Amino acid sequence: MRISLRNLHAFPYNASMIPSTVTVKNGSLPDVPGVYLMKDAKGTIIYVGKATSLLRRVSSYFQKAHDARIEEMVSQIRKIDYIERSTAIEALILEANLIKHYWPKYNIREKDNKSFLYLVITKDEYPRPLLIRGKDLDPNAKKAYQAIFGPYTAPRSLRAALDLLRKVFPWSTCVPGQKRPCFYVHLGLCPGVCTGTAEKKAYRKTIRDLIRFFDGKKDGIIASYRREMVKASNAHKYEVAAFYRNKIQFLEHIRDIAVLKREDEDVDRIKVGEAGVNVFGRIEGYDISHVSGTSTVASMVVFEEGAPAKAEYRKFRIKSVVGSSDDYAAIKETLTRRFRPGSHQDWRKPDLVLIDGGIGQVNIALATLRELDIAIPVIGIAKGAERKRNDLICDPAHQDLCKALGEHLALFVRVRDEAHRFAIAYHRKLRGKGMRSRKVD
Repeated sequence: MRISLRNLHAFPYNASMIPSTVTVKNGSLPDVPGVYLMKDAKGTIIYVGKATSLLRRVSSYFQKAHDARIEEMVSQIRKIDYIERSTAIEALILEANLIKHYWPKYNIREKDNKSFLYLVITKDEYPRPLLIRGKDLDPNAKKAYQAIFGPYTAPRSLRAALDLLRKVFPWSTCVPGQKRPCFYVHLGLCPGVCTGTAEKKAYRKTIRDLIRFFDGKKDGIIASYRREMVKASNAHKYEVAAFYRNKIQFLEHIRDIAVLKREDEDVDRIKVGEAGVNVFGRIEGYDISHVSGTSTVASMVVFEEGAPAKAEYRKFRIKSVVGSSDDYAAIKETLTRRFRPGSHQDWRKPDLVLIDGGIGQVNIALATLRELDIAIPVIGIAKGAERKRNDLICDPAHQDLCKALGEHLALFVRVRDEAHRFAIAYHRKLRGKGMRSRKVD
């Protein structure tokens, strides 16, 4: 990607917060997503960073105590420039492109780039996006892959971005020739490569658009989608027109606050009364799976900093429910085994518990935690009467929780969907292997 500094602006903030050795120009720093570039006395870029709020993030360098490495960097700052972006995802992508272009001194953790994460697009018949560490990249990477992006310094932020972008650029991680569709087909995130229903030409166009997005060409993608929408509408192909309209609306109104880990002191804590809920801390999502009451299992998935922490996932084979469908009893057993005194002391306490279900499931979860004398906020997500909505469900006595957390519904839906996928996969595995399992509580 060719980097141009013509759109950079000098950092202008309250001079009382910044040493007199740092150049301050032209007004105030905007409270918007973007990328900032720290420069030393010679004008050399020594650090590139991303932020959900340039105003809060950059000012924090001059207001808080930091480790020795950051303190050393701050002492060398003489000028700060920035580039605004409309979304956190675009800030994440631009940060990686600028780091690759400049390799700033304080962005490099080691003597080479082997510890960084890269996004590569394969050259398969149905290309796939893969995340690969620098040390694992093919020596002939430019020939081995059709595109390489990075380095990325925040793996969870990148994974969260990809999870979100998959809604508008659905791709497959499947091997063709499967007997039944993968779980992501049902979510609309896989076009059906697994079962051979994906149209190759359309799929490759989707991948090309994904590549263009990571090249920073979102506006060009939207313009091309708008042309396709108008063309389809003029031809009375209204379903096709609606398909492109939905993509345009998604790209123009990306709700991606969860993509970046917290950048400022209070940006991750949602105030609820006198307390707070850390939506970018540890969220544990639970789901129950069974068929007519048989082989009942539960899943626990974990999101940290807005992204899946798959090493923290756990499975539970339900023992108290046999031959009947009793989700309430299964939830009670799962949470009791998870939180009972003395158990799983190496598992960090979550900031929020999410249950796949409505008010009944939320109430049994709250009652179980009260019995264990544990205070953790609990929410549920119900699909509504026609199973077409995602309603946030909270303790009737604390409806302010739902009001405060409502803007993060997209994050909670992702947690719910991941818990459901994980539970279904485990249930199928047990039924297919005679109730044998490797990683069970």
